[in-house]
Amino acid sequence: MSSNLKESFATRPAAQTQGQPPAKGPGHQRRPHEPRQSAAPSAPGPSPAAPGPGPSALAAKVRTMGPSMTRSMQRVAEAVAGDPAGCAQLTVTGLAERTGTSEATVVRTSRLLGYPGYRDLRLALAGLAAQQESGAAPAVTADIAVDDPIGDVVAKLALDEQQTLADTAAALDTGQVEAAVAAMAVARRIDVYGVGASGLVSQDLAQKLLRIGMVAHAHADPHLAVTNAVQLRAGDVALAITHSGRTVDVIEPLRVAFDRGATTIAITGRPDAEVAQYADHVLTTSTARESELRPAAMSSRTSQLLVVDCLFIGVAQRTYETAAPALSASYEALAHRHSPRPRNR
Repeated sequence: MSSNLKESFATRPAAQTQGQPPAKGPGHQRRPHEPRQSAAPSAPGPSPAAPGPGPSALAAKVRTMGPSMTRSMQRVAEAVAGDPAGCAQLTVTGLAERTGTSEATVVRTSRLLGYPGYRDLRLALAGLAAQQESGAAPAVTADIAVDDPIGDVVAKLALDEQQTLADTAAALDTGQVEAAVAAMAVARRIDVYGVGASGLVSQDLAQKLLRIGMVAHAHADPHLAVTNAVQLRAGDVALAITHSGRTVDVIEPLRVAFDRGATTIAITGRPDAEVAQYADHVLTTSTARESELRPAAMSSRTSQLLVVDCLFIGVAQRTYETAAPALSASYEALAHRHSPRPRNR
């Protein structure tokens, strides 16, 4: 075996079945549709030292988080996004009265939007109001203005990507990752569900697994996803990727796989969302800052790719004796396609 292939993976654990989840036979009982309580850590709260999203990101944050809020919280969010100057002048009591909610709801909304408290939200509102009054160039992301030179765009996006990856790595529950890897490494079959940008990530994972000899399929079509999920059983793995945790086309096949006894995994930015009800293991990604031209579909993809790479490497470690030769064979099968073709004279 070539040395470069050996360097591709860390040393495989001595016992390949270590950490293997118990088989789910006919006697296995699982209470479906019950929200999970301990499979994943709660989403980390904002750091007291952090001021929260910048003024330019506030409106986009409201649009992104709005669907997951209660109706009373939505009223608060819509008010601050629609009239930042007016709301910046209000106390927490004043904003609660204006929106017909409570002070506690205002504080919870502030925290859900990424601010340690209402005081920090007011500061962001004041900054947004000042920006609007000054006629400054509109922002296309939280930190990038529409007239920024491309060099600044590259530098700022690179910094943001680094922060997204760092936040995701810090929030990941390694115990959940280990359990997910253990199930995938011995799975008869792995189905991956995702649509839109998450669908691209699901294809990336399935293709990687195929190249190390695993039976894996990515399903972007919701009808095919469900009809394939019906065929799953104990010993199979179903993995759903959804940033919001509320994508019906992803949740439905995961629910079917869950009911069929397959081990289920969810990669999501919202571990408290509906997808977690049907997941044995939840892997939490960073909820990065969004904006007009950097929506959740773009920012979430970075953290999702990190998680699927962690899963792939973990599976490759556990199946090294078969994974390395399979990967070598796939390289050799495609080698001629990467060689320059002689020109005809």
